[in-house]
Amino acid sequence: MKGILLLLLVLQSLCVHGNDTPNFVIIMADDCTFRDLEVYGGQAKTPNLIKFASEGMKFNRCFQSTAMCAPTRQSLLTGIYPVRLGAYANHSKTNEGIKSIVHHLTPLNYLTALTGKRHIGPESVYPFMYSQNTSDPDLDFIKGVLKKSKNINQPFCIFAMCSSPHAPWTKGDVSQYPLNDIQLAPYLIDTKETREAYSKYLAEITYFDQQVGEIVQLIEEFNLEENTIVIVLSEQGSLFPFEKWTCYDAGLQSALLVRFPKVVSEGVETHAMVEYVDIVPTLLDFAGIKPISKMDGKSFKEVLLTSKQKHKNHVFGVQTTRGINAAKQAYGIRSVRNDSLKYIVNLFPENHFENTLLMDPEKWSSLRKSYLWWMQSWRKEATKNYKAYMLLKRYQHRSAIELYHVKNDPYELTNLALNPNYKKDMEELAKELELWMIAQGDEGRDTELKIPIR
Repeated sequence: MKGILLLLLVLQSLCVHGNDTPNFVIIMADDCTFRDLEVYGGQAKTPNLIKFASEGMKFNRCFQSTAMCAPTRQSLLTGIYPVRLGAYANHSKTNEGIKSIVHHLTPLNYLTALTGKRHIGPESVYPFMYSQNTSDPDLDFIKGVLKKSKNINQPFCIFAMCSSPHAPWTKGDVSQYPLNDIQLAPYLIDTKETREAYSKYLAEITYFDQQVGEIVQLIEEFNLEENTIVIVLSEQGSLFPFEKWTCYDAGLQSALLVRFPKVVSEGVETHAMVEYVDIVPTLLDFAGIKPISKMDGKSFKEVLLTSKQKHKNHVFGVQTTRGINAAKQAYGIRSVRNDSLKYIVNLFPENHFENTLLMDPEKWSSLRKSYLWWMQSWRKEATKNYKAYMLLKRYQHRSAIELYHVKNDPYELTNLALNPNYKKDMEELAKELELWMIAQGDEGRDTELKIPIR
């Protein structure tokens, strides 16, 4: 009898720790607006992502909780929304005692590694094996993890965090993007300088695409592709106005591509709404384990297995200027989005929205001058062009309440908050946002003003 029990334990161990346990590779860009990717209909050439999408599933409605690096990354790695996490301001750190994916995967003996950009902390919450390169994924480091995993038959989870296309946009082939061919979003002021900056930004997206191709190729060289779930994310929007540091879709919506051969169908798309906080629960679901602590996210494994078109009814956003460069006044923002409408609350509408783009050019560092020079042309254009003037004004001064029909108005240009036809919709969304904030311990203005204390 004892022998049979021992055999069962061995078989169970092989099932959990052997080749049937999926590996995970998550590749993420930095400051990349999802709609600029060719794979999402944009102008930046992404041949590797197009091929990758043809081999798996493309999510058309993936969202993060905030359009800033540190909160986004920490929410991704924990499955917890920013305020409850404690890391809702940029350059902030997670509360001690929070569990990240490393802690959840440790019982299954995963090799958990992170290479490239970090912007997370403290290390007790994120005890990854780290590469020395903190700018871009280190291919040699990834190769070492893959080799070690294969030698000792141990599953792995690798986060490859790229720094592109974050400014100052010095990588990639700009000649692929002639200025006259570039199409700018209607919320951007069209100047020669803006086009020059955008050309460099698009070139760096293509550089990121190349990095994705190199990492995927490494996985295939080790013959690990069939048992490896690979996820590609674009992170928040770029630093161009109305994208990063906002709760508009251009800031919060993200590319999400998933490949898992013979498990996830090839070349399929889903309109299911998912969030970054859902990614860790999904990976744990595939690994066959339950979280060891409470997370806000919800596994979308069923979406991947069945191409289901529904996951969540609402997604949420939180944004603060506290902690970002050049912001002197508090300007907290909260949002909730359903299938077709986005409801935004600006907690300090009496204040001016401020960030690096809007700071006095005389105070720009040499680094900022290298990627913000085009903003001077916006100020100049606004003195002689009424449309430019109104765009720049709208960026700095917003209504207390904003409502957009994101299906009909994807660039969120027409505020419907005062339209009586949407009164009931607004009330329903306002209630959803209120309940979410209560659940997160988010006290709105008070929570914003507590940030310096943290």
